[in-house]
Amino acid sequence: MFTRILYPTDFSDVSKKALEYIKRLKEAGTRDVVIVHIIDERQIVRFPGMKIAWERGRCNNLETELLGRLEKEAKKELRLAESKLKRVGFNVKVITRIGNPFREILRVEDEEDVSAIVIGSHGKSNIKEMLLGSVSENVIRQCKKPVLVVKR
Repeated sequence: MFTRILYPTDFSDVSKKALEYIKRLKEAGTRDVVIVHIIDERQIVRFPGMKIAWERGRCNNLETELLGRLEKEAKKELRLAESKLKRVGFNVKVITRIGNPFREILRVEDEEDVSAIVIGSHGKSNIKEMLLGSVSENVIRQCKKPVLVVKR
């Protein structure tokens, strides 16, 4: 039924907990996992034009260094998640983007034709939401596919 899972991650504890749930879906017929990490554009908005410059490959030294660090940290975490899933027997695709996390997650949902999304209830944001994190809530409200929300 859920043969292709989208796993958005910000590397928070609850996001890592969601990974453990995904591993269990192998027995239920899941074959493919698309891991997506979005470098939140709010992390870099202090530098006007950085997002556009990054997308076009024309960052200055400071911008390049900041984005390089974010990408390096993300790739390290993504490789770890990818290897855990491959050990269980999943086919894994890894996607990294920059932008608004929930909008990019919805874009990947469409592009990758997933059958379900597995997401943590809260991420790394300092904003305390009453019930859900803002990214999780927006994904749940606007996605087209079923969503498994993993609580803290």
